[in-house]
Amino acid sequence: MDKNPCFTHLKCRECGRSYEKLAIHICEFDFGPLEAAYDYDAIRPLLTREIIASRPDSMWRYRELLPIDGEPTVGRQTGFTPLVKAPRLARALGVRELYVKNDTVNYPTLSFKDRVVSVALSRARELGFETVACASTGNLANSVAANAASAGLKACVLIPADLERGKVIGSLVYGAQVIGIHGAYDQVNRLCSEIAGKYGWGFVNVNLRPYYAEGSKTMGFEILEQLGWRIPRHTIVCMASGSLLTKIHKAYKEFAAIGLVEETAFSIHGAQALGCSPISAAMKKGSDIVKPVPKPDTIVKSLAIGTPADGYYAIHSMRETGGAAEDCTDEEVIAGIRLLAETEGIFAETAGGVTVACAQKLIRSGAIPAGESVVLCITGHGLKTQEAIAGHCGEPRLINPSLREFDALLASQEPQPHLS
Repeated sequence: MDKNPCFTHLKCRECGRSYEKLAIHICEFDFGPLEAAYDYDAIRPLLTREIIASRPDSMWRYRELLPIDGEPTVGRQTGFTPLVKAPRLARALGVRELYVKNDTVNYPTLSFKDRVVSVALSRARELGFETVACASTGNLANSVAANAASAGLKACVLIPADLERGKVIGSLVYGAQVIGIHGAYDQVNRLCSEIAGKYGWGFVNVNLRPYYAEGSKTMGFEILEQLGWRIPRHTIVCMASGSLLTKIHKAYKEFAAIGLVEETAFSIHGAQALGCSPISAAMKKGSDIVKPVPKPDTIVKSLAIGTPADGYYAIHSMRETGGAAEDCTDEEVIAGIRLLAETEGIFAETAGGVTVACAQKLIRSGAIPAGESVVLCITGHGLKTQEAIAGHCGEPRLINPSLREFDALLASQEPQPHLS
């Protein structure tokens, strides 16, 4: 296994102690989470704008800032999803300039989780794991199952038993062992910690978490490159554990540190569903203490993590950047999904509806000034959560194969559609 001089060690986010690059995730001194550390002086000459532009269009064009030792072996086509300028949605939300980072088309399972899994499983293979696993609210399970199949790894995914059927099928189809647990995500996650210790599997969000979490940075890296090597003034990110928000923050700081973008003011804002909003509730109260939600109650199952592992750090990222947190009802989530689809032709899952709905609230409240630019991070495809909007988008009109009936149908509609 080659050694990567850029990725140097793991370090505790609390006390800063250093650890070897192994399958460990907790500091033995203060139980703080471990994260990957890099030699930015070594990276600076190796990762220029010109070098990045010469590489294939995938998340691995930034590989010096990712925690693997050799070349990537999983998810080599993942990432570099479109950053879509969204003028119609901008007008609807009342803001001057709006972009959508569209991970609904990410490869291979249509969510941003393909980024984190590509890194985690590439590292798992370097560390010699043959079986990989995860606790998941759906998208992560799909991605672990798919990427493990392509890499020839065994996979076991544990999920709450009440997940959307599309996400359950989206894991079973790849041949993974899928186990539904009667309980909330936090109970599933605790069980996975016990299993990881007993069976020695590579759990992407337990013992491989320092590697897994870094994959989220690539969404931030791509935003900066696709905006013409600049930091957006405002970025809105949905929050489950809070990890994605913290890693986009880290991505912006890393690109500034190595000179790829100018260091300018920016704010990162968080979005949650009201039925499970422990991070936004703490942020609104001005508190560092994230009070657990024992029984999440929302259609947004992908964000329904009652005890968010990175909630504390997400709050500090928002505060450090002058960001804010918002939450929204299930009805507002559905309206957000429809608004994004009807204005920009992007069908997002429920988490995307949260991002749009909370963006609307942040703009209306003045937390995001109408004259400034905004990026919305849309993390998964709506085909995964069709149940949430079934019955809320109308039904097809039925007629016989008759021109007369078609004419009568058009005549009955007000206003009549413009068909030219």
